[in-house]
Formats: sequence, C-alpha cells, structure tokens
Amino acid sequence: MNKFAIKVMFVLVFASLVLSACGGAAAKPEGEVAIVAWPGYIERGANDPAYDWVTSFEQETGCKVTVKDAATSDEMVSLMSTGEYDLVTASGDASLRMVYGEIVQEIDITKIPSYNTIDERLQNAPWHTVDGKHYGVSYQWGPNVLMYNTEAFGGNAPTSWSVVFEEQALPDGESNKDRVQAYSGPIYIADAALYLKAHNPELGITDPYELNEAQFNAALDLLRTQRGFTPKYWGDYLIQVEDFKSEGFVASSSWPLQVNLLQADGAPIASVVPEEGATGWADTTMMAANAPHPSCAYLWLEHSINPKVQGDVASWFGSAPSVPAACDGASELLGTEGCKANGYDTFDQIYFWKTPIAACGNGNTDCVTYDRWTEEFTAIVGQ
Repeated sequence: MNKFAIKVMFVLVFASLVLSACGGAAAKPEGEVAIVAWPGYIERGANDPAYDWVTSFEQETGCKVTVKDAATSDEMVSLMSTGEYDLVTASGDASLRMVYGEIVQEIDITKIPSYNTIDERLQNAPWHTVDGKHYGVSYQWGPNVLMYNTEAFGGNAPTSWSVVFEEQALPDGESNKDRVQAYSGPIYIADAALYLKAHNPELGITDPYELNEAQFNAALDLLRTQRGFTPKYWGDYLIQVEDFKSEGFVASSSWPLQVNLLQADGAPIASVVPEEGATGWADTTMMAANAPHPSCAYLWLEHSINPKVQGDVASWFGSAPSVPAACDGASELLGTEGCKANGYDTFDQIYFWKTPIAACGNGNTDCVTYDRWTEEFTAIVGQ
C-alpha cells in the first residue's frame, strides 16, 4: 500500500471516529477541550520533549487541549462544579461524589471504539459505574506506596506501615519523630483503617472505606497518635520531593511519581507496598454534566486509552496503565518491563480509593460518610 493510500485510509478512519463520537454527521469537533487533571497526567513535552501525548491529538483532531492541574480530589470536585471544564481525571474518592452530585454525565461507551481494550477489572469498576451506567473511562492506577530513605533503613525495605503510624526507633538508631509525613486528605483515614484491619482484627474492619462509628473512631485515635510525631502533611507532590531532599524526612505514604523524581535526582529513595497492603487510586476520565465541548471530549476519551499514550503516561507518572496492551512494548518509554516496575502486579493488594457513603457493603446504612471524614481529619491536622 502506497503512502497516499495509507493517508486516505487514516483520514477515513479518523472521520468515522469523529462522526461516532459526535453523534452524527451534523456535529463537528468544537476546536478545544478543557481538562482538570492530576499534575503529570496531561503532558505536551514542556517538561521533557519525549513525553508528549497532546500535540499529536491536537494535530489530528483540531481540538486544542487546555489543562488545569489540581492538587487534591476536593479541588477537582470544586473546579468541575464551575461548568468551565469538559473532563477530569478523577480518583475514586471524588468520582462518586460527582456522580451523585450530578456534576458529571453518563458516558456512551459506544462512542469510544477502544473501550473493550481496557483491563476487564476496570471496565465496570464501582467507583465509576453506578446502576450499570458508566460515568467515565479508566485512565491510570497505582498504589499509595511507602516511600523511604534507604540510608535511614540500612538498605532494608520496611515491611510494615508501623514506621509512620507508631513512634519508634528506625534502623539508623534515630527516632522517626519529626521525620515522617502523612498525606493531607480526608481519604487518608482509610490508610489508618487498613493498618488497623491487620493489627486490630477485633475491630472487624473488612473495607477501609466502610467504617462504622467504632471503627471510624479507632482510625481517628491512631491518626491523633500519629499527629504527635508527624510534623507535616503533604499534598503537593513537588513539595514532598523537596522535603525528602532537604528537610530530613525519611518515610511517608507517597505516589510512585515522587519516588521516580527523587531517584532520577540520585536521592537514596526506594518504595514498597508493606505487608498490610496499601490504599491506591484508580483514576477515571469523567465528562462534565454540561461539558462545553463534548465532541472533542469524546475524541480525547478515545485517545486517552491508546496503548502508546497509556504507556507513555505510565512511564512519566510511575503509574500502571488501564490498557494491558500498553505493557507489551507499545510505548518505547515504558518498554516491556515498566509495568512490573510500576507495581502492575500489586493490583490485588490495593484497596482503591472510593467515596465513603452511609450504605455499607455489609448491607447496613451505618457507615460514616465523607463529610464526617473531612470534618474530623481537618481537626486532626489542625492540632
């Protein structure tokens, strides 16, 4: 097949995707799409020319991409409530809030030709699928790892989250007091609950996001104890990177992104998923209820699950792709070993973020809701 024929084929295929995504021949891409995203999720080569999955999309679709970085899930919910944005890469602690709050709309997966290439474990995940309706397209996922300074731990990986939840001497002979951090978000209560699930089985915790009053209070007590020797909570990933470089911190919950950045700078940093398991995030690209540019938004949803894009994002962010084919060399940046390095095999060890609601998985309606999580966590951080 000559180059002209290939180009004609591409134009025809792309045109069919546009018509499918736009709902018919009369609809045309609006020329732009506005996305709220976690930092590092939407790259156009500004930070590193090798990492660019925006430029080709803009050239092929005519849809200019604008991105607003958000540091927390609460910020994402707030931004999407303004009606100014089309899409958001929401984590599970925000996704159901936006579904039930009617901030996002149901996704017509027939307009996303590659939807069936997504990992079957994620296609109908409960943090974006409600009553059989899809409210987003899985993007990336990963664990909230225990990041640690290898020198402080004598070259041996810690095996338990106890190093951040209980005051103790570390392998270097010094106390962990004032040397550990915690995540600055109400969903971090689940990390405490997960630790208690393993160490206080009499509490009967089965799901760290479904806590009755007694279980919730036990998690709060653990966090209050932790607050006594934990001087700082992190929310901005770049600030955490600087803290571990220059402020003497040696252990904390973190994302693989920070681990990668610190290792790239030569810092003595490693990470592990401890024996208790870990909380984690499975992020979903969701569309605003009244998205200003729905045609371009659908085109981005399809682009976002291209195996090369998925692999490139995973390589940059240190995450795991939602499309398994991305692990097989579709991305030169990720390669064939990148998925394993980024924790792809830890899926069954992760308790993915989800919004705490009253209706528990045990059939009761006595679980503590997210508004209480926010209220109590804010009070603890403010101590």
